[in-house]
Amino acid sequence: MGESTRTKRSHDIDLGGGAGLRGRDFVLLLAAMFAAFASFAPLLSVVPLWAVAGGAGEAGAGATTGVFMLVTVLTQVGMPWLARRVSYRAALGAGAVLLGVPALLYPASAEFLPVIVVSALRGVGFGLLTVAGSTLVARLVPPSQRGRGVSLYGLAVGLPNLVFLPGGVWAAQHLGYLPVFVAAGVLPLLALLAALAMNGDRGSRNPGDPAPTEAVRPDTPRRGHGSGRLLLRLAAPWTILVSATLAGGALVTFLPLALARAGTGVAPAALFAFSLAMIAARGGAGVISDRTGSAWLLAPALGAGGLGMAGLAFAVAVERPGLVAVAAVVAASLYGFGFGALQNGTLVVMFGRVGPSGYGTASAAWNVAFDAGTGLGAVAFGLLVESWGYAPGFAVAATLVAACVPVALSVARRPGG
Repeated sequence: MGESTRTKRSHDIDLGGGAGLRGRDFVLLLAAMFAAFASFAPLLSVVPLWAVAGGAGEAGAGATTGVFMLVTVLTQVGMPWLARRVSYRAALGAGAVLLGVPALLYPASAEFLPVIVVSALRGVGFGLLTVAGSTLVARLVPPSQRGRGVSLYGLAVGLPNLVFLPGGVWAAQHLGYLPVFVAAGVLPLLALLAALAMNGDRGSRNPGDPAPTEAVRPDTPRRGHGSGRLLLRLAAPWTILVSATLAGGALVTFLPLALARAGTGVAPAALFAFSLAMIAARGGAGVISDRTGSAWLLAPALGAGGLGMAGLAFAVAVERPGLVAVAAVVAASLYGFGFGALQNGTLVVMFGRVGPSGYGTASAAWNVAFDAGTGLGAVAFGLLVESWGYAPGFAVAATLVAACVPVALSVARRPGG
């Protein structure tokens, strides 16, 4: 590869990224993602509320999230192509701007069309952020630390959901919508500053990393590994993640409705338990995977997730309020543990199956599975519930998750594909 090409992409970050988990760039990446997700999390619930306040109705409120996720996925699909033309650091900064600045336009109108347009713009930003962020994890830490790196990344994007998702709704109800939109618009600018502060290719590379010319085009297939074969190597962990996110989308969307008769505090407690367990599992899975590998974790994680969904089916079917509360919290925790471990494990396995040249493709595939699965799961579960009810719906979700255990066992037998 010629010198002009290396010069053109000198602002990108070399594979390996220097000091690993303690490296300056990795710490800046975590700070950037925390700031960005602190903007993303509250608007998940506040934007639909704003649309309803403008007269959109429940269908319109759902469409704001649907359009946001659709544009996010379309952007993620295009990231491998974009990564050949701009650096991931540039994509991270641009994503922060597009996620944040359009949010400042929400107060101008609560009518349906303006809200949809702003949500679509923010979806482009979120798509750029998620793929660039998870790809940079692989590029900034050595393989021996990758499990812990993915776990720390999971904490950076998970903690804002734990705090700001309920906090955004509370602020909109007690302080008004304007402060929420202003905060959501400004916080990602901190992510932009963090991206600009990264050292780029000035960081040292780890032993065994590709030469700088290989780092220039991170998604150029390795010799003998065309893009079709690359995607085939990702198919099994991708399928596992989709099954989990389909069920997860149903949980976060419908659990408050399913538990409405159990009292106002049961659903928030179950959702908090789910989020806390998910964050803890991502952290624990990272430490374990760096010592023993991630592939063997996938089957037990699916088992925990399936039991959690089955527990939710039981919780919404029983009549005793006290039993409902206990069952819901325990079941949501079980699913959170399984889901968190799967998020970490599938990403680490996917990175391992494609190698450095395919990190961008693996990251895009993982994010598409997560976001598309979440959105599709919510829609499909809603249609299922209309015909069968909540308990059968959660039972179907449990079956779907458990059905992927044989796939996980095959991954454990052949971690490298």
